[in-house]
Amino acid sequence: MESTDGHGRLLAISDLHVGYAENRALVEKMRPTSDEDWLLVAGDVAETVADIRWTLELLADRFRKVIWAPGNHELWTHQRDTITLRGVERYEHLVAMCRDMGVTTPEDPYPVWAGPDGPAAIAPLFLLYDYSFLPDGCTTKEEGLAYAHSTGVVCSDEHLLHPDPYPSREAWCRARVAATQRRLEEIPGDLPVVLVNHYPLDRHPTRVLRYPEFAMWCGTRLTADWHRRFRVACMVYGHLHIPRTTHHEGVRFEEVSLGYPREWGPRAQPPGRLRHILPREDQARVRGVAPGVGRGRGGAGR
Repeated sequence: MESTDGHGRLLAISDLHVGYAENRALVEKMRPTSDEDWLLVAGDVAETVADIRWTLELLADRFRKVIWAPGNHELWTHQRDTITLRGVERYEHLVAMCRDMGVTTPEDPYPVWAGPDGPAAIAPLFLLYDYSFLPDGCTTKEEGLAYAHSTGVVCSDEHLLHPDPYPSREAWCRARVAATQRRLEEIPGDLPVVLVNHYPLDRHPTRVLRYPEFAMWCGTRLTADWHRRFRVACMVYGHLHIPRTTHHEGVRFEEVSLGYPREWGPRAQPPGRLRHILPREDQARVRGVAPGVGRGRGGAGR
């Protein structure tokens, strides 16, 4: 168990997309509120290994602990990337890189947050999707994809995210779900859990998508009861680029994405704001933990 001084925060962000200059500039400004803050990064840091390394290394230098769960963009084999690994080999390469930087991955032991509102196990997940969030009126993946193609709303994963050596992305998803479920079942039943995944574990957050057919690339029905099964204190996710808080069957779901510059205008909050997971923001104010920019780890940042 890793402790804090009682004033640290568990913060979260996702969908940093640092290939955009505006996003990179915001990441350069991200700092903790104290030397005890942890940061959850719920995927879609960037498309190239070099950009992923730059981002996570920068954040790991500033925060007490950085915990990463991959998004679909990290898994793309993109023409701009000099690293041409595909599928599982690409994921394992990213895991090894993160470990070299001291960043926690879904393949590492789950750390325990012992700060305000703790203890809680922090479980970064890598689960993918299996096309089970079908459009209304569709009953199979084939029907769903045909409908998506007819509307012109098709995720770039179909061309860039390769499942090798699995025969399909859904097969890779099923394997990841089974392995992750076994690990979550090993967490003591009296310990609350913060689940960190790029995709929501339940379909309800996708109901507000402007293009509902995109939900096919947003998760799996296999995890629909995990927020009840594993004593979840909060489910942290991104991918949808619709930052908000919802509650489902008594469990808090936090969408924490930064998203693309073109999406920032209508939002009530300025972009780049780190979301408070523990303690809850209203509770933090009561305890006197001040929001804002802090010192960075060791009093230094980049």
